[in-house]
Amino acid sequence: MSAQTTTAQPETRGSRTRLSKTARRGIRIGVVVLVVLGVVLGTRVVPADDPLVQGTEEFDPTTFGADEFPAVQEGVVEQAVDATVLAEAIAADPDAAAEEYAVASSGGPVYSTTFTGVVGEGQSGIYEVAVDGLPEDLLIRVQTGPAINGTELRDATGDIQFGEFVNQIDYQDAAAALNEELKTQVLSDVDTDGLAGATVTVTGAFTLVNPAAWLVTPVTLEVQ
Repeated sequence: MSAQTTTAQPETRGSRTRLSKTARRGIRIGVVVLVVLGVVLGTRVVPADDPLVQGTEEFDPTTFGADEFPAVQEGVVEQAVDATVLAEAIAADPDAAAEEYAVASSGGPVYSTTFTGVVGEGQSGIYEVAVDGLPEDLLIRVQTGPAINGTELRDATGDIQFGEFVNQIDYQDAAAALNEELKTQVLSDVDTDGLAGATVTVTGAFTLVNPAAWLVTPVTLEVQ
């Protein structure tokens, strides 16, 4: 009996089905369509008046000072404490006085006060004022310009906060703008070069740095 010979077919390893050009082209088109669809669905149509389009409004110190000074002035006047009462409270217990009368700030407690006294000699627009009823070792001075320094007007009421501004520069400019507006709305009507010897009534704010020396930034200054 003769043996029947069977020819074995060789095994093909690593073989894969090749896609036709048409199929590959269809896949590429499908990917492109999905990408475009994702972009369209993720795109937001922003109105022209949206803040994202307009950007952050630039801080205008002049406008800020003119708009905010009247409210600051009113606030300081409303919370002002007679200087004799305030001096006694600070001398007795500085912490308790700050808790009751002051507004906290990065520079220290800011007090609002009012007093009447006789103006002494001044230098660079800063005048000493002798107030009856105050301790002899307490020096009160009032700044009248031309340079008005400090952040008391910004900080005195506690209503103007750093978080309202974009950065520290704008926050500092806000203080300077209020000082400039003080010169326009209050001090422009005062003969600041001829105050020596006059009796004045002052309402203003100061930061307590030295309990024995107050440098007051006025919001009202009346010459009698």
